[in-house]
Amino acid sequence: MQVNAKLRYARISPQKCRLVADTVRGMPVNNALNVLKFMPKKGAKLVYKVLWSAIANAQENAGLDIDDLKVARIEIDAAPVLKRFAARAKGRGARIVKRNSHITIGVSDGKKD
Repeated sequence: MQVNAKLRYARISPQKCRLVADTVRGMPVNNALNVLKFMPKKGAKLVYKVLWSAIANAQENAGLDIDDLKVARIEIDAAPVLKRFAARAKGRGARIVKRNSHITIGVSDGKKD
């Protein structure tokens, strides 16, 4: 059975967060939590929190055993961007695009419903 957790509108670009997500995809949750805890990236902290939430959802809502869980699905999608302007020479402005992400993590025990 698969249980999901989402973080929407995370203030990190999807490209940077996908680097972290690719390292833990398919791992058992205990190993994934250890890897994320000691990874020195901002995305690791965000993914860690969402993974911890997915584990809690699996334990409380579905009654699954934590030791059997694996990271079945992890997706980092683009969210709406914040558009800002920076001052440039001769009265011009340059656009700054601040990207956001939607982080979705699904943990599974490998059994069907």
